Amino acid sequence: MNETRRTNVKTLAAVIGGSAVVAMGALTMAVTQEQAEPATITSSGMTMGATSTQETPPASPETTIAVPAVKATPFGGAGS
Repeated sequence: MNETRRTNVKTLAAVIGGSAVVAMGALTMAVTQEQAEPATITSSGMTMGATSTQETPPASPETTIAVPAVKATPFGGAGS
């Protein structure tokens, strides 16, 4: 009785393992078929947005040196 049970368990394990191998093979083929198709890229060209404007930049910068409007005293009162 014990020998029959072991044989049945081994057979069941072999069937489950074989089914897993077949399922992995089918899944691999499905993924490979899906990736084999070439990707198609479509573009309609670049367009300007409705709120953008095109203008030439000024010949020279508007400010030469940036100076803060308010200057605080350094920490601890030293320096200035």
